Amino acid sequence: MSERKIVLEVKDLQTTFFTDSGEIPAVDHIDFHVKEGEVLGIVGESGCGKSVTSLSIMGLVPKPPGKIVGGEILFEGKDLLEMSEKQMRHIRGNDIAMIFQEPMTSLNPLFTIGNQMVEAILIHEKGWSKKKAETRAIDMLKLVGLPRAEGIMKDYPHQLSGGMRQRVMIAMALVCDPKVLIADEPTTALDVTIQAQILKLMRELNTRLNTAVLLITHDLGVVAETCERVIVMYAGQIIEEAPAKQIFEDPQHPYTKGLIQSVPDMRYKKDRLYSIPGSVPKPGSIRQGCRFAARCEFAFDRCQKENPELYKTSDGHETRCFLYDGEGVGMNDDKALIEG
Repeated sequence: MSERKIVLEVKDLQTTFFTDSGEIPAVDHIDFHVKEGEVLGIVGESGCGKSVTSLSIMGLVPKPPGKIVGGEILFEGKDLLEMSEKQMRHIRGNDIAMIFQEPMTSLNPLFTIGNQMVEAILIHEKGWSKKKAETRAIDMLKLVGLPRAEGIMKDYPHQLSGGMRQRVMIAMALVCDPKVLIADEPTTALDVTIQAQILKLMRELNTRLNTAVLLITHDLGVVAETCERVIVMYAGQIIEEAPAKQIFEDPQHPYTKGLIQSVPDMRYKKDRLYSIPGSVPKPGSIRQGCRFAARCEFAFDRCQKENPELYKTSDGHETRCFLYDGEGVGMNDDKALIEG
């Protein structure tokens, strides 16, 4: 099998919000890539920079107060940050599409589903007739498993259930056959049955269309079921990256381990569900040391003074933690050895 090529590559991305309280680095020097046909998950608590990363890629960071102050976002080798707004409008929705968090607010309540889908097609497919665009829209609604697709074209968003609206959003995102699909919390506010259906649908479409998927979520269950590789973010930085199986079998950063321990397990009865001590730091509040140090049970003096780099711990596995700085000391080794 031939090596899959990289379709999207983010290099040293820095997105900062300039507020009355000062500069807030929401995304702070992050690097990652997505290959064709791959499903890459970005996971972390609210406020860690996941959604700002996706908005940066799409060129949708609100300006002001936000601004991309450094780095590169390469799509098929071309830097999106050097493109004009007109060029980005051609890329956005055509080559790189996005499913936003809340379908009810993403769909215009004043227009029918058909009007909105046909408009999206005609913007990118110059020379298409309205009839051809309508046929394409109906085909996409059928592809995402919606019954009576022709009837739904005449419906308004409020006439559909949450799961149906989410399927419409997926159909709209895929209608121009994008090479990269960014799904920002695609199952938020959906019940577990509909959530499972949406995730199965996205995986099937990924396999059938070979679309690269960047899946942004805080739900580790979604990650385990859907993703090939996982990036864990904390306070604007990537703190761990590995194949999904390795993340769950051998989590290395204390924060990743805490996230996995916090997931309820119905097989075992616990007196109390584990929670990571402390709370997520206010963006921009930590100027020195490891950003997780205040909540970490393994923190020692060096963690308070220096911000660790990403250390390669095995093939495809990197961790931003001094416990893996190349001296052979792991998180499960004797703590006295670490401090010594």
